[in-house]
Amino acid sequence: MNLVLLLSAVVLIACIAGSRVSGRLGIPTLLLFIALGMLFGSDGLLKIEFEDYALSEQVCSAALIFIMFYGGFGTKWSAAKPVAVRASLLSTAGVLVTAGLTGLFCRLVLGMELAEGMLIGAVLGSTDAASVFSILRSRRLNLKYGTASLLEIESGSNDPCAYMLTVILLSAMSGSLSPAAVAYSVFAQVAYGLAAGAAAALLGGWVLRNVRFGSEGFESIFLVAVALASYSLPALFGGNGYLSAYIAGIMLGNQEIPKKTTLVNFFDAFNGMMQMLIFFLLGLLVFPSRLPQAFLPALLVFLFLTAVARPIAVSLLLTPFRAPRNQQLLVSFAGLRGAASIVFSIVAAVSPGYGKESIFHMVFCVVLLSLLFQGALLPAAAEKLSMIDDSENVLKTFNDYSEESAIRFIRLEIRPGHPWIRKEIKDISSIPGALIAAVLREGRAVIPKGDTVILEGDSVIIGAEEYQDRDGIELSEIQVDSKSRIAGKSLREADLRKDSLVVLIRRNGQDVIPDGETVILEGDLLVVCSRN
Repeated sequence: MNLVLLLSAVVLIACIAGSRVSGRLGIPTLLLFIALGMLFGSDGLLKIEFEDYALSEQVCSAALIFIMFYGGFGTKWSAAKPVAVRASLLSTAGVLVTAGLTGLFCRLVLGMELAEGMLIGAVLGSTDAASVFSILRSRRLNLKYGTASLLEIESGSNDPCAYMLTVILLSAMSGSLSPAAVAYSVFAQVAYGLAAGAAAALLGGWVLRNVRFGSEGFESIFLVAVALASYSLPALFGGNGYLSAYIAGIMLGNQEIPKKTTLVNFFDAFNGMMQMLIFFLLGLLVFPSRLPQAFLPALLVFLFLTAVARPIAVSLLLTPFRAPRNQQLLVSFAGLRGAASIVFSIVAAVSPGYGKESIFHMVFCVVLLSLLFQGALLPAAAEKLSMIDDSENVLKTFNDYSEESAIRFIRLEIRPGHPWIRKEIKDISSIPGALIAAVLREGRAVIPKGDTVILEGDSVIIGAEEYQDRDGIELSEIQVDSKSRIAGKSLREADLRKDSLVVLIRRNGQDVIPDGETVILEGDLLVVCSRN
């Protein structure tokens, strides 16, 4: 047990470290999670024997609930509304067209049975929300014509349709589905899924607004329960649980509820952990030695899917809306396959109606190719097609974006000898973009005016726009003790990293703004600004 826990800790730390590396190299993070799982797996270095498809299907399906829920919860409806109709068509009719064309290709070119080809098309019919979100956010990739919101809504909502199509095909292959049963199954999945999702969102929103939770953070736990309930309740009656979870997420995320930004941030991290779990487990499940025999058909399917099926579906559905050609090309290229496709392939592998494990390795290869090529090249494709819009901010399409400018306040103590003492505020040369917002004097706040005089003992509150860490800059601390090589040296002599700057020295409870001649003393705490 202890070894398993230690291994879990190592895996999580490796995944986090890998996400930083992938961002710098431009490689989709999820690809590294898969590679890490393969490294630990049966054919990898650690030789962990794992071939339990049934367990993998249960764990990954549960994790997919939260990915679907967050796909809705993190989406800002006001930004998505103008493209909602087009996105909905892509996530429903687009899945059907893509799956159908892919199924025919598998039948005519790869020689598969039509039912099996259609099943592969259904499994690969949806695009991956996690990959699209990750690329758009990490690269601050805003796109023209509302394309970012279009991709977010489509990729977040097309998994339920692909899942429904997969389940119907598996039932038909088992011989237990009549035309009337198919019609009822479609009705039940859609109607019960929509109704349960809406009910969960309305009830959950009411509770969050009207019930006081006992401790900080219980709202997040409650929302986890809402996500689970939104999936499980309709599934008990034949409804589409993934559709319900997505609807619940998007309705809850766009209600006025307390601590929404905190909840979005929680689910952002939780969603990341679910992605790590899914892709690591899938990497652990795969046998690299079995991939070569699946690679050629997977490559052909990937090329057809990317160059033919997806572009045809996008063109058929977006041309009536007079979508520009470059937008259609980018939307086609951004159809990344991901976790849902592999999870659905495991559902097929354990289904009595199909039961072939070969579909898992084939779909796995297609997803690897998609993440490697489409994911890595998406920013370059957007630039090549002149689809990048530098005048907007892609984060506005997410619910954790604040419309107001984020203001950060700092407190400056006016100690003896400070150059501002007995100066009027209008005579103080300040940094452009910064403002003296208040003066604290003898326990009370003074709203400053131009003729307000700064006195010794005052605390001056300065406001400026908060820095958003988009440029790889970080603050760190260095504690100086008797053994430190820099103790007793001036900053100029200290020979710190050339790309770092000591911006503050905390000394005996006071803050010192240093210059090159400031001598570093034992007990000092240095605050260092550097590139990470």
